[in-house]
Amino acid sequence: MTSPSFGELLWAVARDVNRTVGGGYAAMELLRRTFVKRGWLDAPGNALINAVSRLTPGTNVLAYCVALGWRVRGAGGALAALIGGSVPGSLVIAMLTATVAQIDQYRSVRVALAIGSAIAVVLVFSAAWHLLRPYWSRPGRARAAVIMAITGLLLSLDVTPVRTLLVAAVAGTLILKPE
Repeated sequence: MTSPSFGELLWAVARDVNRTVGGGYAAMELLRRTFVKRGWLDAPGNALINAVSRLTPGTNVLAYCVALGWRVRGAGGALAALIGGSVPGSLVIAMLTATVAQIDQYRSVRVALAIGSAIAVVLVFSAAWHLLRPYWSRPGRARAAVIMAITGLLLSLDVTPVRTLLVAAVAGTLILKPE
């Protein structure tokens, strides 16, 4: 296997991480393909990097980038890969935020943002209904109602979403009808 220069490493990571849509797994696969194709990484190395990146807290794709950079160029490579994987996207988000802050004064922009928020809420509730619908049959309706009531109560008491989900999962498990 060969090692890329710092510039090649930085460019490959920046290009592959920042041209994917759909989360880190797509970027990780694109990185794997690029690095294997160029002879910078082999299958066992990718498997190790993938496993380590999934064990670390935080964003898996950044952990993958750092481990990939470390594997091919050491500490400097880890830093270069981290910069390539995080700085371009951060700059885009900063520019978009600054733009929205500047154009937020226009009524049409506020209306468009409100419509976008409403659409997002509808999509979340639609997804929740599709998850709940199989349990809303006659025998399961009472259990589903209890879980929804507990969840609503916890949310109204300002319990964090993670704790709310945990309590709802425990309640669902405890009142689950044995089959």
